Amino acid sequence: MTVVPHWFLPTSGDGRTVVERFHANRSLGAAALREPDIDYLAQVARAAEHNGFAGVLTPTGTWCEDAWLTTAALLARTSTLKFLVAFRPGVISPTLAAQMAATYQRISRGRLLLNVVTGGDEVEQRRFGDWLDHDQRYARTDEFLHVVRAVWSGRPVDFAGEHYRVEGATLLAAPDPVPPIYFGGSSDAALPVAARRADVYLTWGEPPAQVAEKIGRVRALAGDRPIRFGVRLHTISRDTSAEAWREAEKLLEALDPAQVAKAQEQLRASQSVGQQRMVALHGGDLSRGVRGLEVHPGLWAGIGLVRGGAGTALVGSHEEVADLIGEYHALGVEEFVLSGYPHLEEAYWFGEGVLPILARRGLLAGASGGHSPDSHDDLGSHDGLKSHDGPELSDPTGKIAARVPLGGDPRGAVPSSS
Repeated sequence: MTVVPHWFLPTSGDGRTVVERFHANRSLGAAALREPDIDYLAQVARAAEHNGFAGVLTPTGTWCEDAWLTTAALLARTSTLKFLVAFRPGVISPTLAAQMAATYQRISRGRLLLNVVTGGDEVEQRRFGDWLDHDQRYARTDEFLHVVRAVWSGRPVDFAGEHYRVEGATLLAAPDPVPPIYFGGSSDAALPVAARRADVYLTWGEPPAQVAEKIGRVRALAGDRPIRFGVRLHTISRDTSAEAWREAEKLLEALDPAQVAKAQEQLRASQSVGQQRMVALHGGDLSRGVRGLEVHPGLWAGIGLVRGGAGTALVGSHEEVADLIGEYHALGVEEFVLSGYPHLEEAYWFGEGVLPILARRGLLAGASGGHSPDSHDDLGSHDGLKSHDGPELSDPTGKIAARVPLGGDPRGAVPSSS
């Protein structure tokens, strides 16, 4: 088991601080020193590719550019880099999503990874016309991914569920390879869906003990179904630990207490259990100082004071950051989705400083320390969709049926934890 490093495309803009990075809310004023034009994003993408990152996460939401269109435009600007496209299942038909992914795979020659974002912020969801509550959204995602995987099998699909009904859903051609599905969520409603449908379960960067607890729960729910694990983190890596912590201190010094208070008010209102776990790490307390926000050796929660979503950073010397990555890796984490401010420069700091250390330790695939280009291609085959034949099977939820295999051996319902 090796480490797979990914980077991040700042499609809401970029800069040297996180002062206005609360999802780049433009109503609060200018949000970025570097606008997310295609030329700048291409620079970041090429830097990630040059430094040996396997792919780049591209976010979704009203606060950023559309992930599908942006990454499609960047295909011609890169050669091997994969694009981890985030999208919301509640605002698009599952058949259309399956078609878009299949077309993307053919155009890109297999460079698509999919990040399914169910959504924990009802204010954001309603901007897209989605009025379901938190648990209903995850139930809908469960059905959505069932239909998507079924359509990818290449056979016409009939499906009737609580949230979706399709008849004869099909594609021009099945995607080859089937794009792996990355999925996050920390609630009792989310974890069983991850266990049934995801190829990679993603968590935000909580301390290792908390990540280990989540991994254990998902593994127990998944049973013998293969699933991989990833973590979403920021990074501040320098030649010495003192230099790295000084950079973290600069980010903290740029924060205005009024902005922190406003951001925390919005973050605490989120329905996302993962977001609440992020908030609990720092408590919204700017007065703790830079080292007071170190919630585990080398893990800093200062970014989460103003940024929603991933709010922790690996901070330290290149060796220290590599050590902490090794600590997560020992828990079973393989995929590391990383970012840093500004994203262009930090891609080089991490790529030139940390990745060679991981390579020397034997934690990166490939002799050069780069990612093996074929290592993702089998992820999508965990669900048995290579087979185009099969009897009519009951869905694991016990509520729906389709004429294709359902993501592995049919089993009883996966119980949720209390």
